[in-house]
Order: sequence, then C-alpha cells, then structure tokens
Amino acid sequence: MRIALTGSDGMLGSDITKVFTDVELITLTLRDFDITDLDKTKKNIKEIKPEYLIHAAAYTDVDGSENNPDKAFLVNGIGTRNVAIACQDINCPIVYISTDYVFDGKKKEPYNEWDISNPINKYGLSKLIGENFVTSLTNRFYIVRTSWLYGKNGKNFVDTILRLMSERKEVEVVDDQKGSPTYTYDLAVTLRELIGKGFGIYHISNTSQCSWYEFALEIAKLKGMNTNIKPITSNKFKRPAKRPFFSVLNNTMLRLEGIKGLRHWKEALKEYLEQST
Repeated sequence: MRIALTGSDGMLGSDITKVFTDVELITLTLRDFDITDLDKTKKNIKEIKPEYLIHAAAYTDVDGSENNPDKAFLVNGIGTRNVAIACQDINCPIVYISTDYVFDGKKKEPYNEWDISNPINKYGLSKLIGENFVTSLTNRFYIVRTSWLYGKNGKNFVDTILRLMSERKEVEVVDDQKGSPTYTYDLAVTLRELIGKGFGIYHISNTSQCSWYEFALEIAKLKGMNTNIKPITSNKFKRPAKRPFFSVLNNTMLRLEGIKGLRHWKEALKEYLEQST
C-alpha cells in the first residue's frame, strides 16, 4: 500500500512514520510543497499517486490563530481544500486530522461524531472549515477528531509542565476544562487500523477524561516531583483564545466499526514519560 503523509515532521507525523512500517509511506513536509498553493499541491500529489493520503499538516497554535486568524484559515482551511481537491482528482481517499475544538464545550457528556459543531475560537473554526471542504469536495474520506495531543516531537502540555515544575516551587494549572489527553503514538496505531475500514467521521482519543490540573498532578506523581500544583479557573488564566470547558470525545464510531479503543490516558502517559526519560 502506498500512503502519503503531509506534516510528517510534526508530532503526530513523526509517530505515524514509526507505526506505518508495513506500507510504502511517502513523507511530505513544507520543504516538498506548500499546501496553500493549489497548483503545486495538485501537481505533487498527482505525481506521487498515493492510495491514501493522511493530511496531518496544520497550523496548531491555538492562541496564535486568535491573533492571526487569516494564517489559520489559510493553512487549515484553504490548505486542506487544496489537498482535498488534489486527492479527489486522483480518486485518493483523504484522512484529515481534526480537533475536539470544533465543539463549544457546553455539552455535559462526551461528544459523539454526529453532534453539532460550534467552535468558540478561531483555531477550532479553521479546522471546521477544513472539515467542510473535505466533506464537500471529496466522496471518500476519514475525518479524525482527536484531543489534547502530546508526543515526542513537538511542543506539548506534558513537556511544558515538566519544565515548569523543574523551574518553580508552585505551578498554577486550569481545573475547569476537561478533555481526554491523547498520546500521538496511540493515535497513530489506531489510524493504521482505521485505514481500509468504512469511511466517515471518527473520534479517536485515549480513554477516560480529566482536567488540565488533574493531568498535571498525574505527571508530577509519575515523575516523583513535589512541586505544589495549584488549581485555578480559566478566568484567572487569561489567554487570547477561549477553550471549551468540556471537550471529551466519545469514540463511538470506532466501537461500532469493531476497532479496539485506545488505552486509558494514565497508562499512555506512563509509557510516554518512561520513554522520554
């Protein structure tokens, strides 16, 4: 099988390259072509002729998207449109990596794949625009929404908290936002299993949920650090972009498709920390 991967040098892309060893994986980065250029995107993907294309390239700076929405809309919206057009031209299914931030966080229970999206920040909106281009311009696709990603090759909450705990005696962490931390390696494993199954929208995240504060406590516990971690509200931690208070994803479509769910987020975190030591 011949699979192309955009954003191969990113956090998720790096783990996909480790997992997808049983296929011919064509790794693509900005150095190969700029996805915001339609003609170059179409030309390059046509020359590669993949059987599937995983579109992991994205602008993922949530606060940066709020300050510079046009960049987010260009990369996550128009860039995804261009990739979708290129894939449709050669009849190649696209796997688009999206986010829990397409939801507003007002629901009190985990979001299903068919729940109505209503992003409350520009990053979530830009990813939803990408979703809409995929569904309107292609007829064979996987839209994969995931949440709170961390992995070895990119800026993430786990590494940031570890750094702060090593520098300070007290660290303040938001306690009124809940989600499902997801290890990029686990996501990559499930993506490999998903490809070839039924098309559609899928939620893929590690099992169970926590707040950022509870996430930080578990990191400290596993690393044996005694830094004082203080819970605070979102109102006391001002950032340019609003975050949904509850963005836990229900992996319903995985279950209905007969694909094994991901392990508990604490188990995944433990492995990540052990391998990062």
